[in-house]
Amino acid sequence: MSDGRVQRGETPILGSPNAFKLAVFGPNCSGGCSMTSGGGEIAVSWAESKKIAIAADEAGIEAIIPVARWRGFGGATDFNGRSFETFTWAAGLAAITERIQIFSTWHVPTAHPVRVAKEVATIDHISGGRFGLNLVAGWVAKEIEMFGLTQREHDVRYDYAAEVFEVLERLWTETEPFDHEGEFLRIPGGFSEPKPIQVPYPVIMSAGVSPRGRDFAAKYADVSFILVDNLDTAAKMVADTQNNARTKYGRELSVFGMGHIVCADTEAEAKRLYRHYVHDHGDWSGVDNLLAALIPNQDVGKYERQALAENLIAGWGALPLVGTPEQVVAGMQEMAASGLAGITLSWFDYQTGLEQFREQILPLMEEAGLRTPTGTASVRAGTVTANA
Repeated sequence: MSDGRVQRGETPILGSPNAFKLAVFGPNCSGGCSMTSGGGEIAVSWAESKKIAIAADEAGIEAIIPVARWRGFGGATDFNGRSFETFTWAAGLAAITERIQIFSTWHVPTAHPVRVAKEVATIDHISGGRFGLNLVAGWVAKEIEMFGLTQREHDVRYDYAAEVFEVLERLWTETEPFDHEGEFLRIPGGFSEPKPIQVPYPVIMSAGVSPRGRDFAAKYADVSFILVDNLDTAAKMVADTQNNARTKYGRELSVFGMGHIVCADTEAEAKRLYRHYVHDHGDWSGVDNLLAALIPNQDVGKYERQALAENLIAGWGALPLVGTPEQVVAGMQEMAASGLAGITLSWFDYQTGLEQFREQILPLMEEAGLRTPTGTASVRAGTVTANA
């Protein structure tokens, strides 16, 4: 029986003809990517998730990526304290969308690879070959402890994740049962059927920023996210990330950045909105908790810490795209020129932001050559469809 197999490289986030690819990030968690009470932020309801996913799908955006979160960061907003679990969330969205690639984000210690292999294959079938898996080795100790586990040392987390991924590869590709005896896992008679629709298995994403995390992405991932302070350093980081994958592992790696959009008819109004959300209503108490989790036991200078805190409140550390539609697109052009294949997108108000994106920003991106003009061919899980 044919399951309509799809080559992984033909899926939207890798195979889209758009020169600069886009992914909506974090709409499954309260606050989304912004630590603010300024209004319009993600509340986390199924109706809300459906609206965001369908709007992104209709706008031709390549992917939607959730954040895996098990508890919030406290503070005034308890940032990300309410969230949808990402595998079941992805399965639901896969059934109601047509072209967009739906990702799950998985903290590797929280589930056994035999179970995850089956969940991934199931969602890939529901979506018609549009699923993607974002692997996270696990970084918030209090979340891992909720599962009755002890957080491993940093590099050991990636050793464990590497063994888990190698088991997943076998479960997704081997047609006969196998035995696995490793440092961390013992799996007698490992087997999983059906296989994913994507060949050899779904797109893998990883966002590790440490040297060990970047090396893990180079060896196993198809898409890697980098965090950049400014565009002056982006080009070197992109080149270094891709060269490491090529020279060490003989692999090609698509490198994405992160962008947070605050757009208005005038630059002054966009900056006013930014101040409203970040400085007037930002969760400056909660961001201290987030910084403590991100950079524990590290001494950060006063001014550097202030800049980090502001960027995290605004958009989870994404580069700010603040200004008119023309200025936002100019910023994206600079990102593309640095070698980034694309960026994640977030807004203070996702639903309003997506509407504005489609009406005001997307046409300018098409004019700039960043996106394929409406009505031309686009990739959808190995088939050719008309762009929205």
